[in-house]
Amino acid sequence: MVKLDFKKGKGLIPVIAQDYRTGVVLMLAYMNEQAFNETMESGNATYYSRSRNALWKKGETSGHVQHVKEIRVDCDNDTILLRVDQVGGAACHKGYKSCFFSKVEDNDLTIVESKIFDPKEVYK
Repeated sequence: MVKLDFKKGKGLIPVIAQDYRTGVVLMLAYMNEQAFNETMESGNATYYSRSRNALWKKGETSGHVQHVKEIRVDCDNDTILLRVDQVGGAACHKGYKSCFFSKVEDNDLTIVESKIFDPKEVYK
C-alpha cells in the first residue's frame, strides 16, 4: 500500500500533472488523501480545490478529464507526479494546453501559447 506523507502539508500534497506523451507540464494542483484514493480507484485525476475546500474531479464541467497513465512519487513521499492523457488537449481552465502559458520577459508576463478553447463557451 502506498504511504504518502500528507502531514507535512497540513493534509495536502502538491501534484504535478504532465502529458505522458510529450512531457509538457500541464498544471500544479493539490490532493488530500481522499482525492488520492479517488484517483487510484477511478483512474482519472481528482484534486482538492483549496479555494472551494472541496474535491475537484478534473474535467467534471469542461469534459477535459485527465486519464492517469502513471503515478510517480518523490523521494520524501510528499509530492506526486501524474503522467496523464489530457482529454480535449487543454488542462488550463483559461483555455490553454498548460497552465504555464506565460513567460517572464523584461520583468513582465508574455503569453507564449495559443488558446485551445474559449472558457466562456465551456463554463457557461
